[in-house]
Amino acid sequence: MREIKVKPANGKLGVMCVGLGAVTTTTIIGTLMARKGLAKPVGSFACEGIMRLGKGKEKCYKEVKDIIPIAALDDIVFGAWDIYEDDAYDAAIKADVLKQRDIDPVKDELRAIRPYKALFDKSYASNIDGPNVKTGNSRWELTEQLREDIRSFKEQNGCERVIVIWIASTEKFIPRNDEVHGSVAAFEAAMKNDDKANIAPSMCYAYAAMREGCPFVMGAPNLCVDIPAMWELAEETRTPITGKDFKSGQTMMKTVLAPAFFTRQLGVTGWFSTNILGNRDGVVLDNPENFETKRRSKTSALENILDSDIYPELYSDMYHKVRINYYPPRGDEKESWDNIDIFGWMGYPMTIKVNFLCRDSILAAPLVLDLILFSDVALRAGEYGIQEFMSFYCKAPMHKDGEKPVHDLFKQFAMLKNKIREFAGYEADQELD
Repeated sequence: MREIKVKPANGKLGVMCVGLGAVTTTTIIGTLMARKGLAKPVGSFACEGIMRLGKGKEKCYKEVKDIIPIAALDDIVFGAWDIYEDDAYDAAIKADVLKQRDIDPVKDELRAIRPYKALFDKSYASNIDGPNVKTGNSRWELTEQLREDIRSFKEQNGCERVIVIWIASTEKFIPRNDEVHGSVAAFEAAMKNDDKANIAPSMCYAYAAMREGCPFVMGAPNLCVDIPAMWELAEETRTPITGKDFKSGQTMMKTVLAPAFFTRQLGVTGWFSTNILGNRDGVVLDNPENFETKRRSKTSALENILDSDIYPELYSDMYHKVRINYYPPRGDEKESWDNIDIFGWMGYPMTIKVNFLCRDSILAAPLVLDLILFSDVALRAGEYGIQEFMSFYCKAPMHKDGEKPVHDLFKQFAMLKNKIREFAGYEADQELD
């Protein structure tokens, strides 16, 4: 086993969020409230998780933060880019996720978080627009501005390390183009030529982050870091990259239920999923071009888990449909419905219905925090490139070329725990706990 030494989490950890909307402000407020002792970071495995180390007589259970050096919440400094000029307090009020009583105790800290101008291209998210936007002659010039923002934020806040995480909108679908995306050199040339068709805004943030030595996390289903140029850049700059698309609500349920059907060898003839939501994410996804990006992410898990190559008679004829509907009255309180048609012994049919009334940002916030904290651990451990151990948090987990992604939530959890064991100098194992 390769020996890994994780450096101590000394100094301030800067977190630069792309997007200062509902998920970001909910994450920031929960973190600030937790470090004041006014809230618990429920759902954060990095902060609250307990796991087993060793086996047999050596077996013991410890908190994750006592196994590996996790950055203290007190040491986190938040910053952001956004197309709107609102500070974090006003953004949180407008997001309408948290109650006033849960926002006001950290009002002063939120007022201090004012967003940098965003690199924004309306053609990638045509249903939204805002005034707080950078100007420049090319993608390259705009990306240099992002790099300067990172350096400025790091210096002004006295940060030892910075994590950049995309918590902004789903971009319209663009296909991988290896003439542009196939190498760092080709990608940089396209940026300098201002190739807007192939260089999405999210790619510019990822490039800027890695050039500044910052781990990058892709929280939407955007193509972004899932291209050879970004893999090469991550290797060159020795920075961790993780993605993509936070696995918060409906897809989490799919990655729990589908493994049960597969394990029990129950057939699936159809799986119909629909959602209603009324937040900014819903506005963006109301555009068919943006929904297509999300659709590909939300459908990938099921086809992967219910492997028709292994059981063609059970899953080869499965019909899978996903819909997302913008419905303003619901705001951030999303509701999802799943109708699952299965069959068992002698082909007799059965139906399962799942109605999940969830809170989108409440589910996403602990994932964001964990992705930040574990990305920082990976950086201090000298890890770089695709961080597959954080697949647990992603709808469409990135994976190395030639390998299949792992979607099963329980297998993903085992991967996460085994990486933590590896960081701590313990052997990986498959014993259930």
